[in-house]
Amino acid sequence: MKIIPFTPSRLVPRGHLVAFLGLLTLCVTPARAADSPVIVPDKPIMLFNGKDLTGFYTWTAEFGRLDPNRVFTVVDQVDGAPAIRSSGQNYGGIITNERYANYRLLVEFRWGTITWGRRANRTLDSGILLHCQGEDGNSSPLFRGPWPSSVEFQIIEGGTGDVILVNGFIPGKSEKLVPKMTFTVQPGKTVWDPKGVPTEFNKGRIDWWGRDPGWKDELGFRGARDVEKPAGQWNALEAIVDGGNIVYFVNGVKVMEGTNGSYKDGRLLFQSEGAEIFFRKIELHPLKR
Repeated sequence: MKIIPFTPSRLVPRGHLVAFLGLLTLCVTPARAADSPVIVPDKPIMLFNGKDLTGFYTWTAEFGRLDPNRVFTVVDQVDGAPAIRSSGQNYGGIITNERYANYRLLVEFRWGTITWGRRANRTLDSGILLHCQGEDGNSSPLFRGPWPSSVEFQIIEGGTGDVILVNGFIPGKSEKLVPKMTFTVQPGKTVWDPKGVPTEFNKGRIDWWGRDPGWKDELGFRGARDVEKPAGQWNALEAIVDGGNIVYFVNGVKVMEGTNGSYKDGRLLFQSEGAEIFFRKIELHPLKR
């Protein structure tokens, strides 16, 4: 597979690389207005153009907007089509430059074979963060972590289709960034059930309806009712985002629904989280009214 583009960092002495990257980030990172216009698609938008990462910027906790380890690249052929490769080596993601609202997100993904660090023998893990709010990496109060406050479409073996409500912080202020959303769940549990009890959540994970109660965080886990295909095969994801409401589909099966969300627009982030993953389709479509 041909990887494009690559800017070598070997000319920078190893002991000074992190400091250099931090300084360079300050010099080359363009300002992003927090109040930039929100885009509501009126025709299909190909967020991945099949050539490069135009329309995205990269962010990792270690290196900010630089990517010396080539975590995020475009490979020219994966099963006959160009794809975005997220290696999983550093925690972070590619993030859209623009904010979006009221759309159908269509994504195709498949797992690679490489895992890293503390997740080397754990379930393959990634995700898509919707409605990203505030500064990059604001999910940690002590240091700039890999995620902004958001609503996650979880991609993980056995749990693809879960929701995670990611809290965040406003630097220098006491206010938190807290997404709220209502889900119908099984009594006393955090498992989505269309006939369940309406409950408002402001943090944590809500499991998709078929998540195996015996789920284990181990490489290759498969649940009895999983609709995600085995690792190495392509999967189709769809998220219908309508104001504060969301509906998730995995391979055409409805797996999650939330309503009355406090977040209604924002950037999108595609994660690197310890496992190699490929995305060959990332599209936004208008809602059907």
